Amino acid sequence: MNSGGEPERDDTGLPPVDIEIPDDARELDRDVQAYYREQRAERRRLRHHRLHGRMARDGIVLPLLACCLVLALIAGTLLTVFTATSDQDLTRPPQPSAGTNRHSGSPASASTASGHSAPSAPASNSPASGSSPSGSSTASSSTASSPAALRRAPKVVHTGMPLPSGTLQLTADGSTIRLRSLSQTMLVLVPAACRCSAAVAGLAGIAAKQGVKTYLVGTPETVAEVTILHSGLAASLQNATPVALDNQQVLAHYYPVRGLTAVMVGGLPHTVSYARNLSANEDPALLLEALTG
Repeated sequence: MNSGGEPERDDTGLPPVDIEIPDDARELDRDVQAYYREQRAERRRLRHHRLHGRMARDGIVLPLLACCLVLALIAGTLLTVFTATSDQDLTRPPQPSAGTNRHSGSPASASTASGHSAPSAPASNSPASGSSPSGSSTASSSTASSPAALRRAPKVVHTGMPLPSGTLQLTADGSTIRLRSLSQTMLVLVPAACRCSAAVAGLAGIAAKQGVKTYLVGTPETVAEVTILHSGLAASLQNATPVALDNQQVLAHYYPVRGLTAVMVGGLPHTVSYARNLSANEDPALLLEALTG
């Protein structure tokens, strides 16, 4: 190119162009940015073309796969529900348990309250067994609700040691009794605020039937309450169950009182046992065994 701007003769055969060489490369920034924009637009166009081309090619496969996945989830849920309920007989009404009826103390009365009678034994040809099913249900109900069926066995602890040395003072006449001189005796240790008049009367009755001497033992803090419990006993039990005062709290030290506690001294001085947390429905068999042992 000459200085006048006119093209000179070109031996290559290319069309004539004007070429301008800037003095500073920063003047070409706008051209470079435009070039980059064109490159980015071209890449976006290619990505868009590839994505839409795949969707157009697999347009039926993807919805089919989605439907199969939904059906598989539904089938798995139904299979889980049917498996969990397959071992239950849904045609029979639920049978009430023995502990569902709060107003009855026996399984037979609970089943009567819910409208279902307990199954009775098959009738035989003998006249004795020819009674009606309602009669056998009534008999089983009375047996289950009897006091013996509701008794619980107390936890008796056998110490294998004699009573500690000490004395008890009878509140009636002020006389003293040496502990180690007692044999076949029940010492009922009454805690503070025990509210156990029924349990005390039951223990006194058990001992009186067996001819065993019983003492209601209190401490200086509880002797007033023990006296009130003693006055609530029947007249025959009051005479057989005197009130004794443990001034030094010897028995409470050796046999920690937790609820109503009974200390049983057997036939031999060293056969001492005790039971704690006694109530009115205790089974007297273990207590009598400890007293007569």
